[in-house]
Amino acid sequence: MTDFSDLLTGYHRFRGNGYQEQHERWAELSEGQNPRVMVIACSDSRVDPAQIFDTSPGEIFVVRNIANLVPPFELGGGRHGVSAALEFAVTQLEVPEIVVLGHGACGGVHAALTRRFEGKAPGAGGFIAHWVDMLDEARDRVVAEHGEGEEAIRALELETVRVSIANLRTFPYIPEREAAGTLKIHGAYFAIRDGVLHVMDESGAFAPA
Repeated sequence: MTDFSDLLTGYHRFRGNGYQEQHERWAELSEGQNPRVMVIACSDSRVDPAQIFDTSPGEIFVVRNIANLVPPFELGGGRHGVSAALEFAVTQLEVPEIVVLGHGACGGVHAALTRRFEGKAPGAGGFIAHWVDMLDEARDRVVAEHGEGEEAIRALELETVRVSIANLRTFPYIPEREAAGTLKIHGAYFAIRDGVLHVMDESGAFAPA
């Protein structure tokens, strides 16, 4: 298992190799960033967007959270970390594309499906419950169609992408830019078990990339 001392060892490998090999790139990045894509992904340790998409430093602007969720545009509620990152990426960095990346074996989705933290106090699961309750409507639809087994888990994992994209479009500056043709939104899903990336089409269906 990796601990902090292992991270420091990794840093020294990076400092002696990767950083030196891309010294010009790092020097350029020290002056500013100009990523072309924002990726909204899960915090799950197995799903690193930079690794999945094989990107270099400075190429993608990433925000990660439980179940790769985007809250709707709201002035209260206290869930503004994603909103701030989104606002910065779209209005300040002016990224032309956003990707919402769901994944298999998502613990946040399992929590939403089972409601295992419902009624728990903050610090004992309450924060998780309040975050994944954004999936409540989708969860009810999925359970009605699939029950609560493996099919339901996969279906709700895909729903996280659709729900987040719908919530993205509640931010006024998102549909404005989509209408102007300066912003495109994509949905994707990475299956941990087989390593296959699925891409969502305009109808909301997913197919292997």
